[in-house]
Amino acid sequence: MDATKRNKRARKSDKSAKARPAARGRARKRRLPRSRLSPEEIETLFERLAAERPAPKSELEYHNPFTLLVAVVLSAQATDAGVNKATRALFAVADTPQKMVALGEERLREMIKTIGLYRNKAKNIIALSEKLIADHDGEVPRDRAALEALPGVGRKTANVVLNVAFGEPTIAVDTHIFRVANRTGLAPGKDPREVEAILERVVPERFRLHCHHWLILHGRYVCVARKPRCGACVIADICRWDGKASS
Repeated sequence: MDATKRNKRARKSDKSAKARPAARGRARKRRLPRSRLSPEEIETLFERLAAERPAPKSELEYHNPFTLLVAVVLSAQATDAGVNKATRALFAVADTPQKMVALGEERLREMIKTIGLYRNKAKNIIALSEKLIADHDGEVPRDRAALEALPGVGRKTANVVLNVAFGEPTIAVDTHIFRVANRTGLAPGKDPREVEAILERVVPERFRLHCHHWLILHGRYVCVARKPRCGACVIADICRWDGKASS
């Protein structure tokens, strides 16, 4: 190989080496947005929500971790009231994975047919019940990865179960929490995962356990989607939503 070709290859290698760090820079994780509220305002926000609802709890009816898991799976794109109406009869006959498998998919479909997407949900509930029996001795695991490995269970469902059944300070971001977090400026994220990450960063430790329920109930009954009740909102003076004055 002559000197000219060697020099060309060397220059090409140098350019590639310089380009690699730039490529890594472009792939760098997007920085989380900052809360629009100050730490003092965030503290006040949760103090007021806590005073309004000192003992918040899930509105889904359940008897044990398994029935809670089933209720949360059923609640996707459905109301808690609608789920409760169906599960009262269901949980009377199937409140363990073993009983649910014995009930069978066909009978389960019949008992939950008033709930949206009931066919797919019935399939997932039987499958997750079988997996709980096979992999966890019929017990609901207290572990996010194990929960998310169950059919029909995603991050939000896992967070609800960890929080409600096991007292973990997890934050499950649904449509209500996503709306409240963005409207108020508490956690302005582009998707539920980003909102969750911001909340985990800014919510004071002493409010973390009940944070999920305070925000979801506020979104369900006060900061509703179409006509938010700003006049009845205990955090209206803190909220950064531009539309609140005309509500």
